[in-house]
This record gives sequence, structure tokens and C-alpha cells, in this order.
Amino acid sequence: MYYSEDIVEEVRMKNDIVDVISGYVKLQKKGSSYFGLCPFHSEKSPSFSVSRDKQMYYCFGCGAGGNVFTFIMEYENYSFVEALKMLAERAGVELPEMEYSKEAKEKANLKNTLLEMNKLAARYFYSQLKGKNGEHAYRYLTDRGLTDTTITQFGLGYSNKYSDDLYKFLREKGYSDDLIRQAGLINTDEKHGIYDKFWNRVMFPIMDANNRVIGFGGRVMGDGKPKYLNSPETLIFDKSRNLYGLHRARTSRKPYFLICEGYMDVISLHQAGFTNAVASLGTALTAGHASLIKRYVSEVYLTYDSDEAGTKAALRAVPILKEAGISAKVIRMDPYKDPDEFIKNLGAEAFEQRIGKARNGFMFSLEILERQYDMHTPEGKTEFYYEAAKRLAQFEEEIERNNYIDAVAEAYHIGYDSLRKLVAKAAVQSGMASPVARPRTTHAKEQQKEDGMLQSQKILLTWMIEDESLFGMIRKYIMPEDFTTKLYRTVALLLYEQYEKGEVNPAKIMNHFTDEEEHREVAALFHTKIRELTTKSEQEKALKETIIRVKENSIETATRNLEPTDIVGLQRLMESKRAVQDLQKLHISIN
Repeated sequence: MYYSEDIVEEVRMKNDIVDVISGYVKLQKKGSSYFGLCPFHSEKSPSFSVSRDKQMYYCFGCGAGGNVFTFIMEYENYSFVEALKMLAERAGVELPEMEYSKEAKEKANLKNTLLEMNKLAARYFYSQLKGKNGEHAYRYLTDRGLTDTTITQFGLGYSNKYSDDLYKFLREKGYSDDLIRQAGLINTDEKHGIYDKFWNRVMFPIMDANNRVIGFGGRVMGDGKPKYLNSPETLIFDKSRNLYGLHRARTSRKPYFLICEGYMDVISLHQAGFTNAVASLGTALTAGHASLIKRYVSEVYLTYDSDEAGTKAALRAVPILKEAGISAKVIRMDPYKDPDEFIKNLGAEAFEQRIGKARNGFMFSLEILERQYDMHTPEGKTEFYYEAAKRLAQFEEEIERNNYIDAVAEAYHIGYDSLRKLVAKAAVQSGMASPVARPRTTHAKEQQKEDGMLQSQKILLTWMIEDESLFGMIRKYIMPEDFTTKLYRTVALLLYEQYEKGEVNPAKIMNHFTDEEEHREVAALFHTKIRELTTKSEQEKALKETIIRVKENSIETATRNLEPTDIVGLQRLMESKRAVQDLQKLHISIN
């Protein structure tokens, strides 16, 4: 969805960043800025700065920074459009209606109708739980240690023994059979006709990240089968791309999630203070789940059941999470079956200790693998070491692979060099490496050079935004086209335009980037961490060297792309090279 830069800027200007952030963080004015404890990492001394003049925030501790849109996106984990809509509503700005095709409009209307029905169903189930028909279901929940507050927070309910109650309720509200069926709330067959999907069950509303009811889980009262029943896939419910408890866990501000198997595990952990617990919805963890988790955290603790099925589920989840860039650790619940039982018997403090003792996902997989071999015999040990080596060979990054080789060698009392050779042999035999290793130094040097150049370009942009006098000096030698990365070049063009108009406003520049990833990257551009330069001569030397590096890289890039017949382009390159030679001899003075 696209909104014009004028609309985006209007919303930004009508949402003063200090006023908005004050609703989330306690700020105290110091000089021209406001300071508070950073909401994005744990700290005891305030290093989170908010500037009313610049309409930007920055944390000197973790490097988080940006404008008011960035803050809402990071804190609420919203997309850019979601943050824009929230801030527009806050400021009373009416966003223009978007034009939809007939099909898109019909789909959007159907989606809204299904959400309305699920919301009504959740309220109906909750009222049943609190009524006379739900006394035994309510007692079941309280007997399992849940408080009234927790029951209300999670919107728990009850579908009573009559198998058409909800159907009648929704029909009275004006919904057709077809719509109720599309919401996944009824079944139809020749023998029974139309009947409720859920009946005689404790109900667990499933909410998306924006607190909208998208489906249900139901736990049967008595010995009926299945014990747990989930909503079917619908237009609004995809169990492989949603997590139970995410609507609460995403606001916990903890840097990791606790991944559980069941509804009650999540609820018990939240009640015990572990508000970052979530669960997959009656299915094994999928790549879709991992992708969703990655939006919020880059580390998880798996708290699956301690039985064989739970162990297998954890082993399947670890590589899926790793593929998504998430590190995983495994918490063992022994001697109890699951987090719910563990919390009830040993309490929150003991569970916190288990978190501290959690095993690295890869090392846990080796512990389970070890059980298949007789480690008291040379043959058993050799077979185990070779299987471990095959798994180690699967790490693509050399430094990560070597670190794991070191950890495994120490844990299983085998020499590092011996294990490393075994890993190399396993890699060759499995086709993951050639017998003669190709030198990677050239590639590594090229990558290092590229990373260093990107950093130099980022530093220049940060300097130009921070200090107008530095911009005046830098622009003598560097123009927007000298920034060889497309995103950086676009930022530079906007910045140079602002300087020409005499209105430097980095917060406004960020409005140009509505793609979430680009927006966050631009926010980082404006707050590049720069090594502290204490003396004037150090600053002048660093500025000169950075300008030369960026200019030389620009010339190299232009030379590679130059057509042999482009005489004018060649002349410009020659002039640029002479300018760099002159700059080498020049002394840059910072006043």
C-alpha cells in the first residue's frame, strides 16, 4: 500500500517524537535533548536520547535510532504502513482511501466479516464459561492453577454441551450458514446436518500479533476425542504462520522467546512472569513460524515436553530455526513432563535456573545422538565421533564450524586437531568439500574491502547530518553519485537537496523509505557508530582518509563500468583522479 510523501510528512510533523516516545519511556530533559532507559535493551543508566529539534532518537548503548515511525515499528513490531496508520489516528490525520479492484475489495470485506464473527464467538465462549453451564470448565481451569486475571487476559471460554448453540447465536446476529462455515465455526454432514465445530470444550482464542481473534483451540471436557481440537485453515487463520500467545509475547521486551508445545504451557509461563512464551498451533514448528519469530527475536529457548516426542520435536526445530538466522537452546523439564507441570511443582525461580542451564541446540542434538552408541567401547566412540564430524561439516562458515569443533572436542575429550581432520574427511566423503581446499583469502579480502567501503560511506553520511560545516567541506570532493550503493546514493541525493534548500531534516528523509528493511537501514545510516576521535588532528586525518577512500572507490567503480568509446566519461575520470592526487597533498582543517 502506497501513501504520498506529503501525507507521510504530515503525519510525522503532527506526532512530536518526544510526546510519542514519552508514552512508552520515562524521559527527562537534559540540555536540548531528553534521556531515558532504552526500551530496546537492558540498561541501568539512561543512554536513550530523544531530540525534539531533529525529531530523531538514538541509543548510545545499543545503537537503535530513527524517527517517530522507526520507533513505533521497532517497539510495536509494526510494518511501516501499520505505524503510519497508528500515528495518523493519534494525530487525527485522515489517510486517503486506497482504490481496490472488485475482487480485492470483496476479499477484504470477507476477511473483516470473518474477524468480526470470531470476535463475537470469543465473547460468547467467555460468557458461557462465566455462566452456570460453564461451572465445571471454570473449575477445571482454576484447579489447574489459573487465576481470574489470567483467564480474562487470555479470553478463555467454554463451548457448552449443546452442539448448535454458537451456530444459533451467530444466525441471530445475521450471519449466513456459508459465512459461519468459512469462519471454521461449524461442520456439516448428512447424518448430523449443521453443528458447531466446538462443543463441550474449554476454549482458547487464538489471536494474531494485532490482538485480533483468528481462530480457536478447544480442550475437551471428559474423555472425548480428540483431546485438543483447532480451527481449520481459513482466510484469516494459517496455523503454520501464527503462534499462540504472540500478541502478548511481542510486547515483553525480552530478547528471546520461550517456545512451548501447548496452550496451557504458554498460559502458565505468562502467569508466572515469563511473558515471552509462545506455542505453535497443534503442529510442528515450520519455516513460516521461524520467519515470524525472526521479526521479533533472534534467539529462542525450546521448552518442549521431556518425552520422546518432545525431544524429536526439539531436534526438528533446531535446524529450521538456524536456517532463519535464529539461535536455539533447549530447556529440559525433567523430572516433569512440560513447563506447566514444572512451574506448578517447582515454581518460577527454578524455571529461571533451567533457562540459565539451557543447552545449545547443536550440543543438545549430540547428547541425544550419543545415546545411540556404546561410548564405553573404542568402536562406539569412533562411530559417534564420525557421525558428529559429519554434522559439524554442515556448518558453512569456517569460524562458526571451528568454534563448534572446539566445543565438541572439549565436551567429548577428543583432540581439536584430530576432530578437525575428521570433519575435513567427512566433508570430502559427503561431497561438501573437495579434497584440495581452495584458498579463500582473496574472497575474504574482497569482502572485507567491500564491508569497509560501505562503512566509510555510512560514516560520511552520519558526519554530514551531524555537522553542517563538515558537509560544506565534504561536498567539495564527494557528490551523491560517489556513493556506490543505491540506497546510500538515494539518501545522499535527498540530503544534498535539503542542504541546497537550507533545511536539513533527516527525519523527513526517512519518509522516502516506506519499505520496512530500507527504512531500518536508513535509520542506521544516520547513527553509524564512529570511533571516538579525541583531538582535532585525529578528526581531520579521519575525515581526509574517509573522503579519499570513498572517492577512490567511486573512480574504481566508474572505471569498471566505463564504455571504451566514452571519451567524455574517460576525461571526467582523469579529472577525478587528479583531484584525489591533489587531495592527498591537501591539509583539511576543521574549524
